[in-house]
Amino acid sequence: MKKKLLSNITNILVFLLIFSTSSISEEGMWPMSEVHKLNLKAKGLEIELMDIYNPDGISLIDGIVKVGGCTGSFVSPDGLILTNHHCAYRGVQAASTVNNDYITDGFLANNRMEEISAKGYTVRITDSYEDVSQKVLSAVNEKMDLAERTKAIEKKMKEIVAAAEKNNPGKRAEVSEMFIGKTYVLFIYTYLKDIRLVYVPPRSIGNFGGEVDNWIWPRHTGDFSFLRAYMAPDGSPADYSKDNVPYKPKKYLNVEPKGVNEEDFVFILGYPGRTYRHRTSFYLAYEEEVRMPYVADYYDWQISEMEKMAENNREVAIKHLNRIKGLSNTKKNYRGKLVGLGRLKLTDQKREQEKALQKFIESDAERKEKYGTLLEEIAKIYAEIRANSKRELVLNYLRNSANLLSFAYTINEAAIERAKQDIERESAYMDRNFDRTKERMFLTLADYYQPTDKVLLKEKLVETSKLPQNQRIKVLDEICKSESEIDRFIADIYSKSKLNNKKLLQDLFTKTQKEIQKLDDPFLKLAQKLYPVYQEQKEIAKRRKGAMDKLSAKLVDIKKQFLGTDFNPDANGTLRLTFGYIRGYSPRDALYYNPITTLHGVVEKTTGQEPFDTPKKILDLFQAKDFGKFYNPAVKSVPVGILYNMDTTGGNSGSPILDARGNLVGVNFDRAWEATINDYSWSEDYSRSIAVDIRYVLWVTQKFGGANYLLEEMGVE
Repeated sequence: MKKKLLSNITNILVFLLIFSTSSISEEGMWPMSEVHKLNLKAKGLEIELMDIYNPDGISLIDGIVKVGGCTGSFVSPDGLILTNHHCAYRGVQAASTVNNDYITDGFLANNRMEEISAKGYTVRITDSYEDVSQKVLSAVNEKMDLAERTKAIEKKMKEIVAAAEKNNPGKRAEVSEMFIGKTYVLFIYTYLKDIRLVYVPPRSIGNFGGEVDNWIWPRHTGDFSFLRAYMAPDGSPADYSKDNVPYKPKKYLNVEPKGVNEEDFVFILGYPGRTYRHRTSFYLAYEEEVRMPYVADYYDWQISEMEKMAENNREVAIKHLNRIKGLSNTKKNYRGKLVGLGRLKLTDQKREQEKALQKFIESDAERKEKYGTLLEEIAKIYAEIRANSKRELVLNYLRNSANLLSFAYTINEAAIERAKQDIERESAYMDRNFDRTKERMFLTLADYYQPTDKVLLKEKLVETSKLPQNQRIKVLDEICKSESEIDRFIADIYSKSKLNNKKLLQDLFTKTQKEIQKLDDPFLKLAQKLYPVYQEQKEIAKRRKGAMDKLSAKLVDIKKQFLGTDFNPDANGTLRLTFGYIRGYSPRDALYYNPITTLHGVVEKTTGQEPFDTPKKILDLFQAKDFGKFYNPAVKSVPVGILYNMDTTGGNSGSPILDARGNLVGVNFDRAWEATINDYSWSEDYSRSIAVDIRYVLWVTQKFGGANYLLEEMGVE
């Protein structure tokens, strides 16, 4: 007995030794339901926990919003929102033309009549949440086919959402999976649809450093923008209308122009996207060896092609800007993750963890009976994914790389799905989402450029032609016999299609499947041929998800037994809290990064050439030492960027940095290069995130932008 106990203790110690750095990270993004477990007062918080989250009253979370895929915060009683420049970028790009190039020149509304619509933007505010795990899982039983299990859970989640929205008129509901296959939470959101641009600095400030500095510290980017949310005169959410009035938030954040200093306590409230810290070595190995290298290389190629197309043509460049920015960000993120995975040997560490876990399972007959083949079964699923990866990756990117094929597929699928009962439809085609699906298509259409579309489609068809025999996409074999055949096909299909016409697309959304089938558009015909292929792939994905849901739930259970403790679910786009300190770090031997950059550093980096082409007015203000109240004696300049050890990921862009008293002192926008690995593992040694200091936000807005009225609106005297 003693020997067995010692063996178990040894296994646990091995586990903790391997994952001592990441164990903190598993607790780094706290759901609101868990923040009571934190002793934040002991760590530096000066306000009460109820000031942050009060389920029965008003608190800071009522001032935090989800802006598309980012976070933002209300900073005035009239719906003014502070978020990142890169989070507002798509709206600015959509409003830009060659004659009104707001990307290059920036945008300022001198009054509310001049504010312009941020097309496609919505804002969500979390109103409440409820654990609905039992309701969701009541839809499944052990006799179900794995794909049917996934479908049953999806349907039950839709039913819960429909009931919640019926009981909460005008609100938006979502069920979020917290622990895969195990726990589910219903969130109720206030959902605002009329969002407008207020002040966006020029690219030379908002994206200073461009891709050169992306994911890099030290950073000198003024990555901020102001938006405003509007509502109908009766206070209800409404689409854009000139009759709408500014939204009146229950809570807006106090802006603290004094900012922060090194080692100050800070915290973030935001909507982090996805982390994968509870995934297995099999998942990490696939990401490291297959998927991420494929995507990074493909995005690199796409960026290069689009930049060639846009040379000496600003109109084409504007069409490509938003897509290039998104691709570039993901590409560099993946490159950083791949470096981090290799440096930390994280996949090997996971394997060691799983060996220790397997020993723990096998040390007890009851555990062995229930969990003995758990890791082996997960391994089999990833072996199947690897075996079919070439075909599946091509299919994943074929449909969405070329706009006209994407449009055709959406039109065809919409006709099929819209014929079903609403609850049976794929989410994008349900009544509650269908207008947004169409709106996203029309926004994409506004940036359509045929030469680029042709090149992207050809690349995927050429790749299709090189698939191994056992992974061929048979409906494309006739097209993909040779490159010359592909060229002829592309020339023919683009010359005959009319799917780049908005009026036609609007009309097609009203047609039935039979009516679509009678049409002679070649892209629609191609989409119809591909539809069964994608449906087959969808069924495979649902079967795998059904299997992984069951296995992942069991994995959480056995890990909790092994560790003897609970741990937080991975981030999943829901509201979370993370906390830490303004703190530098040492990325390499004998090198230390201070945690605050300054306006002096902006000037030092300036070359006069993009992406370091600081506006002349900024340089003049610097030379005149016109720093106003935003000069910080501690750094002998206006602070620009701040660095901290909080746990963030994608989706935290735009999150407010809050000081110990809950005041806004910065806007999160990035991570350091070494912290791209945060999605998989966190460490005090290298995990650092980056914000634009509120003092730089205010200085630029007032002194450069001339928008002193915004400071007055925020109560900054």
